[in-house]
Amino acid sequence: MPGGVNKSLTTDERDELKRDIYQVVAWSRDAVHLVRRLFEQSLDTYRSFATFRAHTLSLIRADGAMDLYHGGLRARDADGRTIFDHVDSDHYWEQISEEVKAWSYMKFPFFKALGADDGWYRVGPLTRVTRCDFIPTPLADRERREFLAFDEGRAAQATLGFHWARMIEMLHAAEAIKDLLHDDDLLGHDLVVTGEHQARGVGVIEAPRGTLIHHYRVDENDQVVRANLIVSTTHNNQAMNTAIREVARQYLDGHKLTEGLLNHIEVAVRAFDPCLSCATHAMGKMPLAVQLVDAEGAAVDSLVRGSA
Repeated sequence: MPGGVNKSLTTDERDELKRDIYQVVAWSRDAVHLVRRLFEQSLDTYRSFATFRAHTLSLIRADGAMDLYHGGLRARDADGRTIFDHVDSDHYWEQISEEVKAWSYMKFPFFKALGADDGWYRVGPLTRVTRCDFIPTPLADRERREFLAFDEGRAAQATLGFHWARMIEMLHAAEAIKDLLHDDDLLGHDLVVTGEHQARGVGVIEAPRGTLIHHYRVDENDQVVRANLIVSTTHNNQAMNTAIREVARQYLDGHKLTEGLLNHIEVAVRAFDPCLSCATHAMGKMPLAVQLVDAEGAAVDSLVRGSA
């Protein structure tokens, strides 16, 4: 419910969750190790597949820890240098602007300091895990350090590294849940935050796919008169386009589209957006319509999958 939740856990509900949480932590750690083994078995693939350099954006806690719900905004360039740090997310528009292009319904966010052409960036698990100073749960932080060191840091720069980072975050979430289940405040009844009525509200969290910004303004009748959302997929818009371009450079012969090429495109997109079916309300295969045109703009080939 707005401002909180409408029910707390009972003692029996809390105890039932506590019985399973240590197994969940163990499963999560096993998942991290599974992804590592996959990387070890396919070094050349993950190094080369749709990999490129990008600026990054994420929330960060005041002490530099990874944070999913609070903190300020941290932006780093592709070399790891700080663009801005611990910026109040309530004024995100002072650092981030959005470009509109005629050929897309989706906006193109960018860092104002770098401009529209060079200021695009990526968000999500890979950014959160690699750009924080530490993860505030011990097992996940240990796995984070091993991830950063693996293959001289190449995995932490790879597009497929999103999956490894995603498993580290799952481990962190399991550890955090374990800690919460041992906190008696979880059974309390102080469930709703109260505060002064405001005409403008900004909320920023780290959703599973990346940074999520909601910005609303209401009038004297509490009707929404302005709304701006920058969802994770929008933050990653240009990064996903770049990943697809890299796939084309590697797997397109310039003459014919293949099912294999569509599979590679889907792998690149799902690294950023594994639940794109949720975002687009498409079940089953991810719908794809790919057209190959020559330098004069004439259609050479086309291939459609999963549109029905």
